[in-house]
Amino acid sequence: VQLQASGGGSVQPGESLRLSCAANADSFSRYTLAWFRQAPGKEREFVATIGGTWGGVGFDYVESVKDRFTISRDNVKRSVFLEMSALKPEDTAVYYCAAGWTRWTQRDHRDYAYWGQGTQVTVSS
Repeated sequence: VQLQASGGGSVQPGESLRLSCAANADSFSRYTLAWFRQAPGKEREFVATIGGTWGGVGFDYVESVKDRFTISRDNVKRSVFLEMSALKPEDTAVYYCAAGWTRWTQRDHRDYAYWGQGTQVTVSS
């Protein structure tokens, strides 16, 4: 499985961005998909997850992005998205999409076997 993330950029606080991640997996609909992020000098952090037909249907978000970020997927286009609004400087990080044979409740990056290359999001005034 190969994942290709895109959509990052530099924005001001309060603005929005939409990240996309395209996959080439034949069984895409079955995977649980997730977004993680990593800021300089920090560990990779869970952001959001969305279940697939294998791991159960559900959503989960880290508390700091609830009500601001929305994860979604399009199984026909084999893509996962992260709509980010009301961005804050602390959201600055490299964002990674991931896929795995796991439940949507899993927040540990070790549960996801496949990763995109990352896309930079910078929030600064």
